[in-house]
Amino acid sequence: MRRVLAIVLSLSLSGLPAFAADQTAGKITALIPAATRNTQPAQARDTLLWNDLLQTSQTGRLRAGLTDGSILSLGSSGELRVVQHDAASQQTSLELNYGKLRSRVVKITQPGGKYEVKTPNAVIGVIGTDFYVAFENGRTTVICYTGQVSVTSVGASRVLQKSDQATSSGQQTILSARQMVVIGNEIPPAGFPPESEMIQVSMAETNVAVTSLGFAVAHPILIHTLLYGVVAGAVGGAVGVAATQSPGFTPSTAIPPPVVCGASVRAKCGR
Repeated sequence: MRRVLAIVLSLSLSGLPAFAADQTAGKITALIPAATRNTQPAQARDTLLWNDLLQTSQTGRLRAGLTDGSILSLGSSGELRVVQHDAASQQTSLELNYGKLRSRVVKITQPGGKYEVKTPNAVIGVIGTDFYVAFENGRTTVICYTGQVSVTSVGASRVLQKSDQATSSGQQTILSARQMVVIGNEIPPAGFPPESEMIQVSMAETNVAVTSLGFAVAHPILIHTLLYGVVAGAVGGAVGVAATQSPGFTPSTAIPPPVVCGASVRAKCGR
């Protein structure tokens, strides 16, 4: 009888899909000055697996490359779970529990392909773009630098602020380049800063600087700023962030230059 049950059980399990908890999702490429992976100290070149948990401290930042060529930049005081990343089928799911994340996503071309970032009160979906997501104080802020982003509020959350050009229908908001939306339940007592300032601060807060050529050089988006003076007020603070070069990390030119917002930058953009 036991033998029969064992055979039946093995046959039934054989039809189930194999779980891919140990599949490779990408690799950590830079740390400032340190971060953790699954609560253990992370190192540059560490392989990322499905369901890995990445955390940064108040002074830490992390940059990672996914196997499909997408790039993640996690700002300070952040927690990100890489739930799934399958480059072949282009199925990516990330969970930002708190903190700030910038994603440079390769174009989705596979049928049924998706790239989603979930926060506690929103789901962000993209086709291929460069965008920013933050979750702090119960609010999700999404900024689209290039491409297009779909933001869907969850539960009782609603749109607290959005760009005039952004379109909303029910719980979904569509963002195009240089547009943003804030999802939450309550508007902060002091209100929100101007959109142009929020965009510039978002880029500074997810910058992962490295040392090169004998002096501190910022992330490519700020290298462009240094050369062309697009956001001159932000350069001093952002380049001044304490940075150490991670072994094997080469600055990438994949992330496009910053959005030109046309507004003066306040001192806090250099934080």
